[in-house]
Order: sequence, then C-alpha cells, then structure tokens
Amino acid sequence: MKLTQWTRRATVATAMAAVIGGGGFAVGTATAGPDRAAGTSSATAQPAGSAPSSYADVVRRVLPSVVLIRTPNGLGSGVVLDDKGNIVTNAHVAGAATSFQVQLADDPQPRQARLVGNYAAGDLAVIRAENPSGLKPASFGDSDKTQAGDVVLAVGTPLGLSSSVTEGIVSATGRAVTEPATSNSPGTVLPDAIQASAPINPGNSGGALVNTSGQVIGIPTLAAASPQSGAQAQGIGFAIPSNLARDVARQLIKSGHVTSTNRAAIDAQVATVVGPDGSPAGVGIVAVTPGGPADRAGLRAGDVIQAIGRTRTPDTTALAGVLADAHPGQAVTVIIERVAQTLTVQVTLGELSGG
Repeated sequence: MKLTQWTRRATVATAMAAVIGGGGFAVGTATAGPDRAAGTSSATAQPAGSAPSSYADVVRRVLPSVVLIRTPNGLGSGVVLDDKGNIVTNAHVAGAATSFQVQLADDPQPRQARLVGNYAAGDLAVIRAENPSGLKPASFGDSDKTQAGDVVLAVGTPLGLSSSVTEGIVSATGRAVTEPATSNSPGTVLPDAIQASAPINPGNSGGALVNTSGQVIGIPTLAAASPQSGAQAQGIGFAIPSNLARDVARQLIKSGHVTSTNRAAIDAQVATVVGPDGSPAGVGIVAVTPGGPADRAGLRAGDVIQAIGRTRTPDTTALAGVLADAHPGQAVTVIIERVAQTLTVQVTLGELSGG
C-alpha cells in the first residue's frame, strides 16, 4: 500500500459551500485571512547579538517528544502530551482510523496506539500509545506570547524521515486559515493560526513548532500553495497555537469529544451565491438551525448575507474568516438582501458545536 505523507495545503480561492456552525465548517478550498492582534511579549525573543550558532541542545530536548504516526492511509507526526501515552496530532492525520502505530525517534520498534478523540472542526486529535514507557512529554510554552520575528523550529517526520528539523521565524500570528476538504477529512477553518517560514513538508503535520527554549508553541498543520499551479509555496506554513491544542486535547482526553469550542457560529447552512458575471455575490442561506442564532434573529433560507459589520462577505470563505475573528455571545450586525430589499439584522452569535 502506498502511504500518503500528510501535510495540508492552503490555496487562495472561493469556497463553494460551507456549514457555518452546527456541524462545523466544510469548505472545498482555502485561504489565509487577515491578521489579528499578536501578543505583546515573547518567551522566544533573543537579546540583540545573542543568537546561538547551533540549536543542537534544543533539538536534543525536543526530539524524544515527537513521534512518527502510521495510519492505514498515511504518515504524520505527533507530540507527546503526558506520561500516560497521550499524543496530540492533527485530525487529518488520524483520519477515520481508530488504531495506529507510533514510533519514537530513538526506538525503531513501532508501538500500537488507539484513538482517544477527534475534533475535525479544529483539525486536532488525540491518540494513546498502549505502551507509554520511554515516551517523554513535551514542554509546552504560552503561544499567546508568540510574536512576529521569533525564531522557531519545526520538528517532525517529513517524507517519513523521523527526527527532521527545519528553522524559520514567525511571520505573523492571528491568521484565520481555511483548510481544503479531502477524502480523508472534511475541510475546516483554523482561527488564530501561527504563520511561520520554517519549511513544513509532507509528514510534518501534527508535529511540533518550538521556540528556542525548546517549548512547543504550535502544531504544524498545513502549508500554503500557489493558486495558479497548486505547488507548495516555500516558507509559508501554518500551525495551530499550543494553547488551543492543549485545551482541545484536555477535553478529548476527559470525555472523548470537545464540549467547549470557544468559537462563534450562526448555525446556518450556507453557500456562495454567484452573480451574472460568475463572480461571488454574497453568502446565501440554505437552511437555518431551529432555535439557533440565525433563526432567533429572523434570518431564513433565501437570504443573502452581504456583510457582517463593516466587513463584506462575498463568499463563504470571507464569512468563515469573520466568524473565526469573533466570539460566542458577541452581537453583530448582519446586512442581508431579501427579495430585492437590503435589511440590517442584529445577530447574537452562538458557539460552534464540538461534534
């Protein structure tokens, strides 16, 4: 069987359909959204003139905490969470599998692991090694303190090459990034992603993005791709912040699913409306969830969302980006078109279901 080396790619395009809230997002293409505010301080900052000539000590500390994951469909990476054998990875690495093999950097013998929980809407999953001996829990940093310019290392198993490390800097924080749907997993929207220039190659997904103190500050998840050729864009990769990854992982370990997503939703099934010239012309509501935020605000099937607040929403990707930048309970102004009328409706956002 030919194994796939998992790394998602983001491309700039228009999504044709999505479910905004309720069942999470399901988008067919991807784009990077606008920046959000970054942290004001950084645990990774180096004093002027003190950049090390080698990161060998950092790599030695991190490698025992990053594992190779084999599934029936591909290869990926994972980060050891605790001494019980729990390992966090990407949901698209786990896919639909419930059993896995994990391999440590210093042990060629694979170990059996099973699925603990999968959160497709956040592209995170937890698996548990049946034999946790020798697994070294990673040291996690505060990803909220990460800022543009910080030096980072991406540690994983690109192309099946375990113990591989690449270097770069944080290019931006607070990116809202839309992932493509594949046969292995549904598409999703990642809020607050970290953009880094450390090369992320197939197999890096689910690994560790670490600072120069050896702390995990992100889970590398996808790389950007050229909208023209589809080829992977060098030096543009995205990682899920470690604070978010740990929060989701704790919920999955506790109950097997996510009970609190902290993500905004309007609970409506939507699709991009195309104008006479073939260009996106708004987000059409296909159906609303009874009793949900859209329903309570009076939105209904056939309405076309043109903007939320001052931000235009020409397509579902734009709408998903706005929601990724909002929070549950927030009241927003939604401008819609309904039977040749332009209406303004106040919607109090709900919380995206964890599934």
